[in-house]
Amino acid sequence: MSLQSVRDFFAARQLDIPIIELEVSTATVALAAAAHGVEAGRIAKTLSFRLASGEVIILVTRGDARIDNRKFKDSFGKGKMLAQEEVVELTGHPVGGVCPFGLAQPLPVYLDRSLQDFDEVLPAAGAIHSAVRISPALMADITQGSWVDVCQPVAELAG
Repeated sequence: MSLQSVRDFFAARQLDIPIIELEVSTATVALAAAAHGVEAGRIAKTLSFRLASGEVIILVTRGDARIDNRKFKDSFGKGKMLAQEEVVELTGHPVGGVCPFGLAQPLPVYLDRSLQDFDEVLPAAGAIHSAVRISPALMADITQGSWVDVCQPVAELAG
């Protein structure tokens, strides 16, 4: 059903973005990168947070990025990742298939600027075996997403 909500989201916007469905799970960044033959950074990881205000947000980052707690707090205040049951209830997507498309209810979408390191990224498409290939700019445009800087620089992660 979640996969269908992504198809419907694209159709409603007259977007011809093919959904890639694989026989293997792409529920983690490592699995998705291996299945698609790309580096982990190109996997667009979609996270769900509840802010101290009670607002729920969607945050999309590059797959190999980590949230910088100070930057996150500076941008959003305190926040906590949603529990698995809440993720499914609020996004309509299973954990491992969460994406900023076809959400069960309107939620603000934020994209970390780390995604701009790539011309094309692969977010999930509503199921644990699905993805789309999309430019970060188009993803921001069609989700009405806002750009933020809340991740540690990737160079710092290697060190």
